[in-house]
Amino acid sequence: MGPYGSTVCSGVSSSASSSSSSSVTKPPAEIDGYLADAGYKVRSSDLRHVAQRLERLETVMVNSPNDLSQLASDAVLYNPSDLATWVDSLLSEFNHQPLISLPSDLDFPDAIINPTDLPNDTWTEPLPPPQQQQHQLTVVTAMEEDSGIRLVHLLVTCAESVQRGDLALAGSLIENMQTLLTRVNTSCGIGKVAGYFIDALSRRIFSHQSVASAHENELLYHYFYEACPYLKFAHFTANQAILEAFQGHDCVHVIDFNLMHGLQWPALIQALALRPGGPPLLRLTGIGPPSPDGRDSLREIGLRLAELARSVNVRFAFRGVAASRLEDVKPWMLQVSPKEAVAVNSIMQLHRLLGSDPNRNSPIEMMLGWIRNLNPKIVTVVEQEADHNKTGFLDRFTEALYYYSTMFDSLEACAMQPEKALAEMYIQREICNVVCCEGAARVERHEPLGKWRARLGQAGFRALHLGSNAFKQASMLLTLFSAEGYRVEENDGCLTLGWHSRPLIAASAWQVMPTAEATTANQRVGVINQNNNANHV
Repeated sequence: MGPYGSTVCSGVSSSASSSSSSSVTKPPAEIDGYLADAGYKVRSSDLRHVAQRLERLETVMVNSPNDLSQLASDAVLYNPSDLATWVDSLLSEFNHQPLISLPSDLDFPDAIINPTDLPNDTWTEPLPPPQQQQHQLTVVTAMEEDSGIRLVHLLVTCAESVQRGDLALAGSLIENMQTLLTRVNTSCGIGKVAGYFIDALSRRIFSHQSVASAHENELLYHYFYEACPYLKFAHFTANQAILEAFQGHDCVHVIDFNLMHGLQWPALIQALALRPGGPPLLRLTGIGPPSPDGRDSLREIGLRLAELARSVNVRFAFRGVAASRLEDVKPWMLQVSPKEAVAVNSIMQLHRLLGSDPNRNSPIEMMLGWIRNLNPKIVTVVEQEADHNKTGFLDRFTEALYYYSTMFDSLEACAMQPEKALAEMYIQREICNVVCCEGAARVERHEPLGKWRARLGQAGFRALHLGSNAFKQASMLLTLFSAEGYRVEENDGCLTLGWHSRPLIAASAWQVMPTAEATTANQRVGVINQNNNANHV
C-alpha cells in the first residue's frame, strides 16, 4: 500500500416524502416466520407433519402420474396458503383414485410390431382440453413451490449445523438441496437465491473459497451501477448534500473513500459549474486499490475528470491515493488545507472497518477519529440497510437470506441485459463473503442505520437533515426504471431506498459537533453495547 502524489490540474475545468420508515409486519408467534414471508400459513408445531405430508405427496405424484389429470379436473383444492389443509386435501383425493395394477402372472409373448401396420392414430393421444391443461399447470407449479419451501428450511437447517460444527450433516444437506434445485426454476425467485446460498455454504464447508481481484470487483461494481438504481441513488443523494454544504465556499475538497471509475463525480462537477456566482476550485482525492498490471489507473480516472471539468470551466485538481485497505489510509496522505471546505464521502465502505482485532485499536474508531480531526463541512455515508455483523452465524445467515431475496426480487424488475446478469455476480460476491468468511477475511459487515447513528454520535458527529431536494432527486431517479416496486422513504432526516416495504440501502449526512456538545452527547449515548453494536470477529 502506498500513496502517490499524482496530481492532475486544469487551469479552468464541472445532479449532480416525508413518510417515516416502513416496518415489515411480523407474523403471529405461532406461525412459522420463514413460510409466512413466502405467503404460507403454517403453525410451527405443524412443521414436521407438513414436511412428512409433502414428501408423501411428492412420492404419490411421481408414482401415479396418470392420476394427475383426473385430480386436476375433479379435485376441490383448498387455498394453498393454508398449506397443511391444502396438502391433506390433495392426499385425500389421491387416496380415492383407484390404482390399476396388472396381475403378475400375465405372460406377454414376444412380438415385433411394425408401426406402419397400425392405424395412423395409434401413436398419438389427443391433447387435454385447455381447462384441464391449466389445472395440470397449477399442480406442477404447486410442486415447484413446495420444493422452494423445503429449500428454505433445508438452508436454515444447514446453517444451524454449521453453527454447531456438524459439518458432516451440513455436507449431506448440501447434496439434498442440490437435488431439490433440479425441481425448481433457478433463473428467478427462490431457486436463484437458494442456488447462490447453497454455493456459499458449500464453499464454507468444503473450504473452496476464492478471492476476487480488485479489478474484477471494479468491473462488477460498474455493471451493478448500470443495472439498478441503488448506486445511482447513493451518488445523487450524496452529491446533493455535498453541493449544499459547499454553498458560499470558493475552495472545496472532496475525499472519496472508493473512487471506482469516478462514476459519482461528473454530475457534481456539472452542478458546480452552474452555481450562481461561478464555480469554486474543486480538489478531489480518490482512494482506490493499486492496479494489478502496474498502470496508474487512479491517475487515468483523474485525467478524464479533469478533461470534463475543463470543458465546463471548473478549476480542478486530482490526487490519487492507492491503498489495498481503507484502514491503511492516513490523514497526511490527503493533503488537506485549512482554507478548504472538506467533504468526506463513503459509499458502502465504512462497514469494512467493523472487524475487530484484539492486538490493535478498532479500525472504525480510528477512522472516525481522524475524520473528525479534519473538521469536514459534511460527511456523507451510504450503507446497506442490513444486519450482517451479528455474532451468531445462524442469525447472520437468516438475515442475509431475507435481505438478498428482496434484492434479487428488485433486480428481476430491471430490464438491463447483460448488465443484470453481471450485477447479480456482484451481489453473489457479497453473499459469499457474508456466508463463507470469518475474521479479517469477512469484510461485508453491514449494519442498519440505527447502529450507524449510535456509532457516529458517539464519535462526535451529529446528523444533517437531507433536504427536500435530495428526496425529489431520488424520486425522479426512479422514473428511469420501469419497475413500480422501488420506494424512497424519509427516516428521521435520512433517506432509504428499498423494494416495496423493505429498505435496502440508507443514505445519511453528518457534521462534526462542537467539543462541548460532543461531550454531552457521549454522556447521553454511553458506550455502544458490546453485544449489539460492537465490532465482532
